[in-house]
Amino acid sequence: SKLAALFDHPLYNFPIPEVTEKDKLFVVNPMEKFSLHSSGSDEWVSNSKAETLLPTGKTAYDTYPTWLKFHVGINRYELYPRRDPLMPILLQDLATQRIVSSVQKSGGTQLKLIMTFPNYGQALFKPMKQTRDQETPADFFYFSDFERHNAEIAAFHLDRILDFRRIPPVSGRLVNITKEIRDITTDKKLAKTFFISPAGNVCFYGECSYYCSTEHAICGKPDRLEGSMAALLPDKTLAKRRSWRSPWRRSYHKSKKAEWELNPNYCAQVRETPPYDRGHRLLDLIDMTILDFLMGNMDRHHYETFEKFGNDTFLLHLDNGRGFGTHSRDEPSILAPLQQCCSIKKSTYLRLQLLATQPFRLSDLLREALATDPLAPILAEPHLRALDRRLGKVLAAVGRCLAA
Repeated sequence: SKLAALFDHPLYNFPIPEVTEKDKLFVVNPMEKFSLHSSGSDEWVSNSKAETLLPTGKTAYDTYPTWLKFHVGINRYELYPRRDPLMPILLQDLATQRIVSSVQKSGGTQLKLIMTFPNYGQALFKPMKQTRDQETPADFFYFSDFERHNAEIAAFHLDRILDFRRIPPVSGRLVNITKEIRDITTDKKLAKTFFISPAGNVCFYGECSYYCSTEHAICGKPDRLEGSMAALLPDKTLAKRRSWRSPWRRSYHKSKKAEWELNPNYCAQVRETPPYDRGHRLLDLIDMTILDFLMGNMDRHHYETFEKFGNDTFLLHLDNGRGFGTHSRDEPSILAPLQQCCSIKKSTYLRLQLLATQPFRLSDLLREALATDPLAPILAEPHLRALDRRLGKVLAAVGRCLAA
């Protein structure tokens, strides 16, 4: 396994700083037992006055479902550990746990559902919009592109291979539209949008600002539908997150350019602006830029951080559905932060160099990682080959900075 060899490599075994209590997202009472008594909300509840004793040798933590263990494990430095024994279990849960509720997620430009499991775990479901071999037409603006379920799956594994570990776990899943969405939804607005197509397939379209109409309906075959299931982060009432507008955000206008596209010295003013004027925030943003360039994602207008950790923490790489839309062309403007600032973390640069070598070729590693997903193959071969080409361009950009 190339993947196992990669994770054994010294570059993937730098220790993170010691995690103190204040570095943990949640401080857990070791006597608190997880309880499935409904609290009348979708949040987990705990029962410290447990009527039953725990089995010998078991701690209260052992009673937590996997999704809750994932939440409890989040700290200032990483969303999950490199060698996380929970990860395969959590991915399996996302792919197989019984769905007890499906409602549409509010907001956003395209249809997404929140699905709930019997143990109160929740996942964000993005349905299939585009086949593996389709490319986004060259005349499409980035802001009118589809969100792709397979891009969400591939982004999670790519983020892990790059050792960022800033994307919540995502698994592919085949869902029955009739039994696992239509028949169990309590969302009246969503329920009104189901219909049977002329081909006899079950379809629905929900309510949203872009692609929610009969012309853009999601249809099963006849009611089986592919989608991505992403583990939800802790509710914002329990762990506040802050949304940051990216300094290299695009204009989202058909003819206007953003300031960074017009000013070659734009990075100088970013470096003087909080929170980029100290710490590693700018370098973290450049990490995210490299991830986006490799995927071809032009839609990174905002990013989030956990408020508890202030400026000294990682960026969450959420909403990656507009990646992997094209393989035949690259978008150099995505790399603007790297090119304009000529800065990169040494650890990131060394890992990128490693991923360009024959034993650890990036396309081979991602192909191996994606082969374990229930919906494999996740990416068409040209998308995997494009990764190696784009990685070469990132390294060339760093090379130009070093030579300057």
